[in-house]
Amino acid sequence: MTILVFGGSGATGRLLVEQLLGRGQNVKVIVRSPDNLPATIKNHQHLSIINASILDISDADMIQHVKGCEAVASCLGHNLSLRGIWGPPFRLVTDAIRRICEAIKANNSEMQTKIVLMNTAGNSNRDLKEPMSIAQKCVMSLLRVLLPPQADNEKAADYLRVLIGQNDRLINWAIVRPDTLINEIDVTEYEIHVSPIRSAVFNPGKTSRINVSHFMADLITDKDIWDKWKGQMPVIYNK
Repeated sequence: MTILVFGGSGATGRLLVEQLLGRGQNVKVIVRSPDNLPATIKNHQHLSIINASILDISDADMIQHVKGCEAVASCLGHNLSLRGIWGPPFRLVTDAIRRICEAIKANNSEMQTKIVLMNTAGNSNRDLKEPMSIAQKCVMSLLRVLLPPQADNEKAADYLRVLIGQNDRLINWAIVRPDTLINEIDVTEYEIHVSPIRSAVFNPGKTSRINVSHFMADLITDKDIWDKWKGQMPVIYNK
């Protein structure tokens, strides 16, 4: 299997690349700075590095990058800095997902492509009308206005959920929602839920980045796990 990973040099993305390579998969990564990739994977025989910014890649090149990939994974996110949060690009994740989907459709392959998007437990699955307190609704409305990355995460998920939907001939998707991200060295036990079991605002849980990468790799490589969660927005917590 060949998998294209966006955000592969980020804190979670590089762990996903390691997980996929460790499972014998062929991985292509699009990164602005290959030097940010760990030495342990940078020269791996099954890794192909595309040195570019996703938003600067031409449509024609994007179509070629996606061609032949059975899965595309996005671990893109905004840098936690003043410029990263409040500066452009404001729709980094949404525009990336849109361009990925357009490239897949332009290829018009007979093979259906999986898209696995890392998102956030602070984004509700509006297909399920997930319960939310009035206080949390107020806070989320404020965050949506004040923090562009929150709105970006929501719009990216809505692109897959609403515009692609459940029955697209060429694209199937899953949106992974971790809660507060932490760093751990090893994969530990974790729980997967259809919806949040706690408030991401007032009682957040913790999710290690390596557990997120492990679950995303499972979705991509394990048919049973994919069949269970495709078209959904599973929430992941450390156990």
